[in-house]
Amino acid sequence: MNNIRNFCIIAHIDHGKSTIADRLLEKTNTIQITEGQMLDDMDLEKERGITIKSHAIQMEYERDGQKYILNLIDTPGHVDFSYEVSRSIAACEGALLVVDATQGVQAQTISNLYMAIDHDLEIIPVINKIDMPAAMPDEVEDEIIELIGCDRSDILRASGRTGEGVQEILDAVVDRIPCPKGNPDAPLQALIFDSVFNSFRGIIAYYKILNGSIKKGDKVKFFNTGMEYDADEIGVLKMDMVPRNEMTTGEVGYIISGIKDAKEVKVGDTITHVDTPCDKAIEGFQEVKPMVFAGVYPVDPADYENLRASLEKLQLNDASLTFMPESSVALGFGFRCGFLGLLHMEIVQERLDREFDMDVITTVPNVSYMVYDKQGGAKEVHNPSGLPDPTFIDHIEEPYIKATIITDANYIGPIMKLCLDKRGELVNQEYVSGNRVELHFMIPLGEIVIDFYDKLKSISKGYASFDYHVDSFRPSRLAKLDILLNGEPVDALSTLTHYDNAVTFGRRMCEKLKELIPRQQFDIAIQAAIGGKIVARETIKCVRKDVTAKCYGGDVSRKRKLLEKQKKGKKRMKQIGNVEVPQKAFLAVLKLD
Repeated sequence: MNNIRNFCIIAHIDHGKSTIADRLLEKTNTIQITEGQMLDDMDLEKERGITIKSHAIQMEYERDGQKYILNLIDTPGHVDFSYEVSRSIAACEGALLVVDATQGVQAQTISNLYMAIDHDLEIIPVINKIDMPAAMPDEVEDEIIELIGCDRSDILRASGRTGEGVQEILDAVVDRIPCPKGNPDAPLQALIFDSVFNSFRGIIAYYKILNGSIKKGDKVKFFNTGMEYDADEIGVLKMDMVPRNEMTTGEVGYIISGIKDAKEVKVGDTITHVDTPCDKAIEGFQEVKPMVFAGVYPVDPADYENLRASLEKLQLNDASLTFMPESSVALGFGFRCGFLGLLHMEIVQERLDREFDMDVITTVPNVSYMVYDKQGGAKEVHNPSGLPDPTFIDHIEEPYIKATIITDANYIGPIMKLCLDKRGELVNQEYVSGNRVELHFMIPLGEIVIDFYDKLKSISKGYASFDYHVDSFRPSRLAKLDILLNGEPVDALSTLTHYDNAVTFGRRMCEKLKELIPRQQFDIAIQAAIGGKIVARETIKCVRKDVTAKCYGGDVSRKRKLLEKQKKGKKRMKQIGNVEVPQKAFLAVLKLD
């Protein structure tokens, strides 16, 4: 046990975590690196160059005749996947804090660092990309010292691209990170920190053993669900799974026990023996709270059950996804899904399409609101169509977030304007070092859901970094904006928005839908309404055949007779015709500029 080291790599997005992980694997001869980012195995991760899943892998490292086992967990850097990071941190004793030498400390670096400090991890600061022409290692060192108060000699300099400094990182991991603490003779206690679905072998759970040991063929049970299984296969995670006969305290590995039902494996659960169970479950990590809710509906209503199965399998791999059934007049049966953010929502949609071949329509994303009625009762509403009648509502509260933005001082003006336009309030600003400023804002979550992050990046030319956590609920003047097509409300397009923005938002939506909905044989009226009051209208003109083409000359009444006949037909058609809203229209609402 004294020769085991469990550590993870935390950093802001694009600071080179996965590249450093590759170099460590290469240095310890774990695998031959054939292409970049060996641990990012999803096509989506390779295409976008981001890490979406945490990946665990075991390395063997020999030094001074001693053999060390290093368990590395590579984690995502994007703010939407911070839940993955919290789970990885729970399974480690130390962390490499990687900071880009060209960009310095950014918002996600700080929030992940605080998470690691809360879990009492040993932090090893590493400055990456020192081979870049724009690197400023000395300034970045000052920032790190200010941030965690370490000595200058504790900070390692490395380059993931050239492999410089990787040997020092390995030595620091062995010397500075403590070995796992635990009692090998105590009853088995293992924390599940991830799980994946394999269509041949069922559900595979990844765990870290805190106390005791597990042998192949043992009868085990999952503490919180109370289900019992046989440990058919246990082993460690290299690039593939390597079976073992016994795993002991401090090791990280996997268990296959033929579990078929997704609901039986909960991330954060404890594995123990049936005969000699432990007294209590391990304190897991906090329950994840979804921030953004959207309806996901199958394009073909017959696929409803397949969509449910796909979401359950996806949830195993991504425990931060939550969903519950709902129905819509316009779209039929589907699910209301909770995501951690817009990137998360986009990734889930893409994975449903690629991994499960599901065609889905996603409605406008929104956040959850607390609605108080006049009797003093309160209920949480995730969906605008779930709002009670306006006459019963006393007031509505919306969630506010505390946002941290770190930026170059040159961009303060435009960034402040962006946040104030989104109804934000400046809490404070402080200069971090040199030319960099840290801004703290309170902003309604509903305002940043749609396109805030993209705008922030384009205003600051990619410099500003952004991180947030939910702070509290506050009363707000909100109005429900309905979109009517020919007088029929389309519930999937209704949104809750601030009263002052409702009219302009409604007008822009009507204009956008006019471009996107194809013309029919009859006029289509697109209206935006707040309650019973219409605030905007656009009309899509009907496609008409020139019925008077055969009248050349003659009396005008002949023409009028033909036009009247056509008009009657159009009117009758309007009563029975229905308007198909294309998928593009649902997505267009997200892109309203």
